[in-house]
Amino acid sequence: MTTEKQKMLAGQLYDASDAELQHDAARCQEWLARYNASLGASRDARAALLRERLGAVGEGAVVRPPFHCDYGFNIRLGSGVFLNFNCVILDVVEVLIGGGAQIGPGVQILAADHPRDPAERATGLEFGRPVRIGADVWIGGGAIILPGVTIGDSALVGAGAVVTRDVPPGARAVGNPARLLR
Repeated sequence: MTTEKQKMLAGQLYDASDAELQHDAARCQEWLARYNASLGASRDARAALLRERLGAVGEGAVVRPPFHCDYGFNIRLGSGVFLNFNCVILDVVEVLIGGGAQIGPGVQILAADHPRDPAERATGLEFGRPVRIGADVWIGGGAIILPGVTIGDSALVGAGAVVTRDVPPGARAVGNPARLLR
């Protein structure tokens, strides 16, 4: 029998009100309360807290509180990743951020998704699509990265951009919806 958590992790429709998922989300909220209270703590203390909850934390990765996520364990940060204040990651499936990526304040990385059909959406089921951000990417403040998007290595996403499609390596994407600059 497939659990709701297994369905979630596989990107299938799942019931987020499932007891196991609610327990995982509550543990994450408890961790977030501790992490977000650590602004005045040392970089090493915050790094130790990140390693408690996140799926992977590369050497020198920094996440400035406040920070928000669903579960934490689906987030993988490469070495030298920097997330500025007020980042939100909806990590119902894997969110991978490559080494050296710099994420501006208020960025939202949204792997959680919902059915497009109103009747199916009314069931309350949801699903996720992985988000992958390559190495040495820069994402400007307030950008929104939508479910299923891949941003290639060394790409740049302008402040406030809403990224609805993949961004090739080395490209620049700006605007709402984000468009590639030539």
